[in-house]
Amino acid sequence: MCPVYYEYYSAGYRRRSWVARWLVNAIGLLVTAAVIPGIEVKSVFTALLAAAVMGVVNAFVRPVFLILTLPLNLLTLGLFTFVLNGLMLLLAAVFVPGFTVSGLLAAIFGALLLSIVSSIMTRVVRA
Repeated sequence: MCPVYYEYYSAGYRRRSWVARWLVNAIGLLVTAAVIPGIEVKSVFTALLAAAVMGVVNAFVRPVFLILTLPLNLLTLGLFTFVLNGLMLLLAAVFVPGFTVSGLLAAIFGALLLSIVSSIMTRVVRA
């Protein structure tokens, strides 16, 4: 077995990758809360907890909603995905005390900014 293949797929690499993405999403959430007026995060611990909850929501709830709203998503040429991402952010805010999102519009813009910031930071961390 190739050493690079083994290193890439070893449990240690996946664990570091998961933790790095979690931290990047938490930092992205703090940046989003600083920029978008309707989103508030009380502390760094709240951001870490919210990033974990958002990961669980995006892993388990979002695929179900994507399938259920597929006709609407096709009708809007994929633009409804932004609304769906905002709804997932609102859902995560329901479960995390100290993390508040004031409305759907703030959630949509927050989800958009969060995805941009997180993708940029993920590319920087990988480099």
